[in-house]
Amino acid sequence: MKTLATILVLSSLIFGAPVWAGSGHSHGPSYAQEPVNQAVAEKNAGEVIASLVEREKVDKSWLTIKASSIDKKTINGKPEWVVTYNNEKITDIDKQKLYVFLTIAGKYIAVNFTGK
Repeated sequence: MKTLATILVLSSLIFGAPVWAGSGHSHGPSYAQEPVNQAVAEKNAGEVIASLVEREKVDKSWLTIKASSIDKKTINGKPEWVVTYNNEKITDIDKQKLYVFLTIAGKYIAVNFTGK
């Protein structure tokens, strides 16, 4: 009798579990990113530069510079926007190009002078 009870309990656990899985529940939020167009990427990169100027991380002359290129690139297997600015007012040649990296959805990732 004990064996029969054990078999019934185990089979109800095995075959009853799929009853709990079904629609009407969530596995958490979706992190799919809706791509932005080139104009939005440029606008968002400009906001990043404005923030850098405000925090005195880069010279204020960067505020007047327009993007020299706005490219979609795949970096580490993920699509990203790379917005490049060229500021000839900067005397240090290594600091004349500024690269702003954004997710394909236009969110800030990084900024640097190397493009890497």
